[in-house]
Parts: sequence; C-alpha cells; structure tokens
Amino acid sequence: MGSRVRELAGATPATRDRYVDLLRVASLAAVVLGHWLMAAVTPDGVGNLLAVVPALQPLTWLLQVMPVFFFVGGFSHALSYRSLLRKRPGGSDDSDYSAFLRARLQRLLRPTTVFVLVWGAAALLVQLLGGGGGLTGVTLRMVTQPLWFIGIYLAMVAFTPPLLRLHERYGWGAFAALAGAAAAVDVLRFAAGVPYVEFLNFAFVWLAVHQLGFLRADGRVRRPALLAGAGLAAACALVAFGPYPLSMVGMPGEKVSNMAPPTLALLAHGLWLVGAVELLRAPAARLLERPRVWRTVVAANGVAMTAFLWHLTAMFGVYGALLALDVPLPAPASAAWWAQVPLRIACAAALTAALVAAFRTFERPAAPKAPGYPAASGGGPLAALGATLCLLGVLGLSMVGFNGLLDGRTALLIAIPVSAPAAVAMTLGGWLLVERAGRGRGAR
Repeated sequence: MGSRVRELAGATPATRDRYVDLLRVASLAAVVLGHWLMAAVTPDGVGNLLAVVPALQPLTWLLQVMPVFFFVGGFSHALSYRSLLRKRPGGSDDSDYSAFLRARLQRLLRPTTVFVLVWGAAALLVQLLGGGGGLTGVTLRMVTQPLWFIGIYLAMVAFTPPLLRLHERYGWGAFAALAGAAAAVDVLRFAAGVPYVEFLNFAFVWLAVHQLGFLRADGRVRRPALLAGAGLAAACALVAFGPYPLSMVGMPGEKVSNMAPPTLALLAHGLWLVGAVELLRAPAARLLERPRVWRTVVAANGVAMTAFLWHLTAMFGVYGALLALDVPLPAPASAAWWAQVPLRIACAAALTAALVAAFRTFERPAAPKAPGYPAASGGGPLAALGATLCLLGVLGLSMVGFNGLLDGRTALLIAIPVSAPAAVAMTLGGWLLVERAGRGRGAR
C-alpha cells in the first residue's frame, strides 16, 4: 500500500489541481467526524446532540460541508468528460455517455454494492435468529442513511454531459437558472402549499452547487470573497426572515429541514462555503507541494469512499461494545459524556481503519478497456436507465434501512413505498445495466 501511494504521488502531473483532491478528502472527513460527534446514543435509542444542545446548531454553518464535495464533483466530472471526448474523437454522443457513466460510477458503486450485500446478509441472519431489537435494530435502520449522498452523486454524474453543454453555452447563466428554479420550488412549497414540489430541490439545489464546479474548472470563480459574502448574507437573511431553520443539517421533529429536501437556504450556504474554500486555495496549494502532505492526501483519496460507507458501522460497533462490557453511557452533553468523546472517536477511527483494510480493494477502479473500444449500440438510454434504477435503489435503501427486512417494512420515496429487498434489487440491476451499456460489444 505504501509503495503504491508513493508511486502514485510521484507520478502526479504538474498540471493536477491538488487542492481539489484535498477538498474531496477533507469534506468527507468532516462529515464522518460530524456524524460521530452528533450521535447521542443511550441504552434507549439514538438522538441528535444538536437537538439536546440547540446552542450548537450554528456550528453546522461550518461543519455541513457536503456542498463542498458536490462542488468538487462538478470540477472532476467536467475534466473527466472532456478528457473522454478528446480520447474518443470518433465516438457518438450515445457511446460517449455510456462510457462516461460506467467509468465514473465504477469506483462509486463497487464499494457501495459490497456494503449493501454485506449488511443485507447480516440483517437477514440477525432477523432469522430472532434478533433486531435494541441497539441492533437501530443500527440496522440507520447504518444505510448516508447512502442518500451516493444517490445524489449518481444523479450528478448522470446529468453531467447535458449540464456541461449548458454551462459551455451560458456559463453563470446556467447556474442562475438552476438557482432560480430552486427559489421557485420554495415559493411553491411555502407560499402556495403545492404538495411534493419540494422534492424537486434534490435536483435543483445540488445540481446548482455541482454547476459551480464546472465554473471552477474553467477558471470562472474569480471573486471568491464576493461569492462567500453574498452567500453568507443570503443564508442569514433567509434564516432570519424566512421559514428556514437555523441548522444546516436535519433535526429530529422539525417540520422543515434545510437538508431533506434541500432548500434555498442550503444553496446560499453552499455559495458561502465554496467562496470560503476558494479563498484558501493559494496557501493550501503551497502546503500540498510538500511530498509527505501530498502522499497523505493521495492515500486518503484511495479509501475515502470505503471509509465513508463504513464509518457508522464502526460507530455503532463501539457503542455496542460499550454496552456489552456494561460501560455506562452518560447522558448526552453531560460532563461525563464529553469526557468520553475522545475515546469513542479514537475507537471508531480504529474500527473504521480495520474495515477499510478489509474492503478497500473494492474501491480500486477496474482495469480500463483498450483505447478506442466501442461501446454497445444504444448504450446511452440503457446507461441512463441503469443510473436511474441505481439512484432510486440507493435513495430508497437510505430511507428504509435493513430493520424489518422480513416483515415487509417500507418507506416512502417521494410518494412511492419502497422495501429493502426492492431497493437492493434496483441498485444491483441498475449497476448491471450501466456495466452492460458501457462495455464494448463482443467483450471476452
């Protein structure tokens, strides 16, 4: 592993934007740490520290960094798709699209599929043995929740080619159109009470942030201080005078969440975060010139998705071990609870590292096919169908979880009830379609 990292770090071209790699790792690490800190686990269940101590909710304006990851995704997807077009000058839009989807989704869906299959088998075994109560049941229900992020990211990959063409034609106008659509959705939601319209903002808000990545790829985010200031001012005004809550993450029991579905306030929050991280680009780039720092970023990027998928498994494993050893779990936010925080996080990090060591091989991309190898005829629509099934399956699984697997438990995905077996089937079937569409015909 160490020699591989040194080899990759040493082969880094001078043109590579290392800061983007750092932002990818740092944003996922912040999400993992936030989940470990916010979980208020007691023998009776799992709560949210931000609900126990509402005074901590302003911290979400710094720690809710998912917009940064999606911004980085837009930058990377633009470069990747353009690179593919340069390498396949004789390709059709149809074959280019299917090849792009397969290449981008492999590293995302391979570790996700393994995670889903391992947890599905474990849940089935536990429930066949009559378990599934207490902390075990909570774990089976909650361990899949971070998969919502995978589902949204799938959509971003799928929409990259058409939205990149819009960006190349309209620039900031394409971003403004998506932001305006997000604002219109919130007006229809809060002022007109139109049912279900709010779910459109899963697309408009996150795709608008993704569009900022396109602008960054073309060097068009030239005034980050203005972007950060405008975003922060807009977010403050929307929270102060609008129907939006203070927290930028979902809170239990709240009628309105800025996250699920995302709101215009979250989009403004994303603007200020993107501007803020762009202001730090120059000093960070100098730091990343140091070989040891860059090797650390390269190593972390190689396992980041695996760590993200398994970090809640590690956290619940730590709490389960504490309960099994009869270690008392103090009341959340008490002095004893805070005193336990460093130990719990250290143990969760160690267990996550062990899980990464076990499953990291699935995050390595498959060997690329020979240059110029043609994609299957009609692969574009097939790939789009596969990506849609994956999106619905992963989002559905994030909502329903694995508890009640044998009882027919369902959750509403917008207005459609989805069970865990159906969600798993859609995820696996969708990935097979993407793979089929992106391969060349006659592959041996």
